[in-house]
Amino acid sequence: MLQCYNRGCGQLYDPVQNTEESCQHHPGMPFFHDAYKGWTCCNKKSVDFTEFLNMKGCSFSKHSNVKPAEPEKLAATNVEKEFVRKPILVALDRPPFDTDLIKIEPEVTAALKEAVDALLPKAVEPVSKLDVIENGTICKNSGCKHSYTSKEVEGTECQYHPGAPIFHEGMKFWSCCKRRTTDFTVFMNQPGCSQGKHKWKDDATTKKTSCRFDWHQTPSNVIVAIYAKLYDYEKSSILMNPIRLKVDLFFPDEVSGTFNIDLELRGLVDVDKSAAKMYPTKIEIIMPKAEACSWPDLSCERNLRTDKETFHIRQGNSISHNDSDSEVDLDDIMPSRK
Repeated sequence: MLQCYNRGCGQLYDPVQNTEESCQHHPGMPFFHDAYKGWTCCNKKSVDFTEFLNMKGCSFSKHSNVKPAEPEKLAATNVEKEFVRKPILVALDRPPFDTDLIKIEPEVTAALKEAVDALLPKAVEPVSKLDVIENGTICKNSGCKHSYTSKEVEGTECQYHPGAPIFHEGMKFWSCCKRRTTDFTVFMNQPGCSQGKHKWKDDATTKKTSCRFDWHQTPSNVIVAIYAKLYDYEKSSILMNPIRLKVDLFFPDEVSGTFNIDLELRGLVDVDKSAAKMYPTKIEIIMPKAEACSWPDLSCERNLRTDKETFHIRQGNSISHNDSDSEVDLDDIMPSRK
């Protein structure tokens, strides 16, 4: 008996009884992206690793006891070697944050159009909200753990996070204060960075929706992904200038629900070459870098620096970052749209 090395098979076989229908395997390569595990040769994917291992192959052929060749790693070219040896350079001048914004016209997939167009006729009449607040209602502000028990509690001060939770490369933090940690319990217990009034119910006309967003980079591009479902592709907008990204999403099925981000980007981007694509489950924004450098973070705090500040960036450290490797589902934290 021989060992079959075709991907997804791994069975022992008799070479005498080896036919073109004996081996069910995957001719492609495995991939791991956005917590999904799947195969490049078919549309099968899963977030569960055991289920991924048990996925049956999409092709049939004879068993083979020859190990498939691993993808070759490209050797560094002379251009790349020269790039590493370059000295420290000064970054380009940053324009003002309030420079005119340019609207990015996204490519809208047919699947998203079909799903949203079928939903819109049902979202004409707003859902009425009761004025009565039930005891035990949790404050809607992110990071606040108070629950409503009386009028006295309603008047107390609320300490919360106005930003969105971000899980990136194993780190967990809020976009508003960015106190980073790898421990989920520590992240959950971080006190809010802003103070205000408790919010016991959603606004009947403008409900804020929580969406997870992440980013990664290549030597030439910065890619931002916002995970959302059933957003209105016509009313939603993506605006940019060389150092700013502003996204406004509109959700018709949540009584005019909205999600907004307005970021000052860590580096400069080429707005004219930027593009976006709207999928049924996410929006992907591709921003070409205006400078050949690696970004330490997606955005920076505007109140900690001036718009004319420049950064000394060491060339040669441009690397590709993998997407978020966190397996934590934000549905476990708060009502959200993934």
